[in-house]
Amino acid sequence: MSLKDCSAFVGIDWADQEHAVFLIDAETGATELSDLAQDPEAISMWVASLQQRFPGKKIAVCLEQKKGALIYALMKFECLVLVPVNPTQLASYRLAIGPSGVKNDPNDARLLAELLMMHGKDLSPWLPDDPATRKIRLLTEDRRNLVNTRTALTNRLKSRLKEYFPLALQVCGTNIHSEMACQFLLRYNCLEKLQSATNDDIAGFYREQNCHRKAIIEKRLQKIRLATPLTTDSAIIESDQLIVEITVRQILTINEAIDKYDQEIAAIMQSHPDAKIFTALPGAGAAMAPRLLAALGSDRQRLASAGELQQLSGIAPVTRQSGKTQVVHQRWACNRFLRQTFHEFAAHSTKQSPWAKAYYEMMRARGKKHQAAIRALAYKWIRIIFRCWKNNLLYDEMAYSAALIKRQSPVLKHLAPSE
Repeated sequence: MSLKDCSAFVGIDWADQEHAVFLIDAETGATELSDLAQDPEAISMWVASLQQRFPGKKIAVCLEQKKGALIYALMKFECLVLVPVNPTQLASYRLAIGPSGVKNDPNDARLLAELLMMHGKDLSPWLPDDPATRKIRLLTEDRRNLVNTRTALTNRLKSRLKEYFPLALQVCGTNIHSEMACQFLLRYNCLEKLQSATNDDIAGFYREQNCHRKAIIEKRLQKIRLATPLTTDSAIIESDQLIVEITVRQILTINEAIDKYDQEIAAIMQSHPDAKIFTALPGAGAAMAPRLLAALGSDRQRLASAGELQQLSGIAPVTRQSGKTQVVHQRWACNRFLRQTFHEFAAHSTKQSPWAKAYYEMMRARGKKHQAAIRALAYKWIRIIFRCWKNNLLYDEMAYSAALIKRQSPVLKHLAPSE
């Protein structure tokens, strides 16, 4: 639907408890400023009043969010056409109208309504994905936030162990956030307690945690017996023991939560009609495939080209030119989680896709740093993924490799002989 067909343009500057609302009547040009409480009944009554005022007509609503309490409350009303904008867009428009940069809620609501009315042709109405896709998007974002929290806790844990018990980092497993490492630190939270345990007790613990390789166990036992304390200061040891125990229990709780998220996401993916498209991608495992699915969504009319997705995700660079000066740099105004998704997938793909690994090596040979090379690879992958998604096709590594050979791609020079 075109925004020019709407009977009213509404800008909402959202807040935690009360929103500023500015309405422009498309026919008369009349304006109205009001407040709207963040309350389900108040929102329903406000929409009902709009329906009475503009019966059978569509009303365009512009706001600075794609998720959150307000947009979740508004998305159920069919009479509303929601147009979310990036906060950077509003900030730039505010400066264009008034260079002083003065900001307040009523004025921002007015600017949103005017932006919608005067520049609607450059804005895209938001159509929500189907419930399963929306749920996957929310679950994958929340899961990633949990992983980030666990990473922060893990770094804190490592830092504390280095202060009084560095041996633990060598003998409790490769992943300090693993179940074995956490249980190890709960049982042996200092060197004195660890060395007071018998070899049979320690070996038994490793076997309980499914570590049965005798060579590894013997090597760890040898390190334990030969270790000397980093410090004997009881104040340092006892305070660090307390924070280590608390941190380990937090990590265990987050591990359990991540497992629940994985189970829930896997269950939805099993019945999602587009799941097969993303699970067929090399490097898109149980964690990445749902994130890629959520990145593209279920509405195949939302994105007209792969270029739109490259820009939206921030993978496509920005070119700034003034006179004879031209600068190309990374795009900062973008969906950060989306950019992270494609960046991480591209990195994973180099382990399973020969051409992806070769392309990465080619970028490195041209002087690109690791992150820039991965980003360039992600740029390529978005074009492939977009075409598979748009045409409902499964990715075929052999077919793509054949296409590279047919056009004599420079990537071929970097393929390993066996590939």
